Amino acid sequence: MGRLDPSVARRVVRKLETAAMDPPRYFLALVASDDRKLRIGEYRLLALLDPATRTILVERVDHRSRIYR
Repeated sequence: MGRLDPSVARRVVRKLETAAMDPPRYFLALVASDDRKLRIGEYRLLALLDPATRTILVERVDHRSRIYR
């Protein structure tokens, strides 16, 4: 997050706070992976969701052109 533009970082945090209320509604599953993605404009957030503990583990945040490499 430290490498992101401050305005983008604020958008990511705001969207993550919103998505934390109802993760299945906002996070989409990736094919052949346990990861989930959250779209934030041109950026994507990859995370693991643990419904048992209601935890969101953020793995990566990057531009959509680089995130899946």
